[in-house]
Amino acid sequence: MPQAPRSLYFENSVGRLWEEPEGYLRLEYKPNPRELLQFRALLTHTAQALSRRHWSNILVDQRQMTPFTPTEQAWMTSEWLPKAVHEHGYRHGAVLVANNVISRLAMTQLVLGTRYLPHTYRTFEEEKEAVVWLASVKQ
Repeated sequence: MPQAPRSLYFENSVGRLWEEPEGYLRLEYKPNPRELLQFRALLTHTAQALSRRHWSNILVDQRQMTPFTPTEQAWMTSEWLPKAVHEHGYRHGAVLVANNVISRLAMTQLVLGTRYLPHTYRTFEEEKEAVVWLASVKQ
């Protein structure tokens, strides 16, 4: 029996958020420069989708992403990620690493700045490996 296709949950100029039939969200960043309100909207919808579905895992596709700005990084570290973890149940992030080295460094800083949270990020070069890992940590 064929598996149901993924479903688009939200899209704006910053990225797309998909609901995957395997029970996780897929957050795809677009290569565009980001506007802060659009960035916050995408991540706010991501947290809401976690709660709506009672899911805890996200595949974060950063391959085409431009580096986080200091303002974006500060908001993610101090507000969004703690709230996503504590209020929306976010537990595992499988990150497809950015092609841009500066973007990779920004993600490393985010991980280091939030390591006190009960949340795990793993980075992957290949999508298949990321999906296998998410399946292994599925609740």
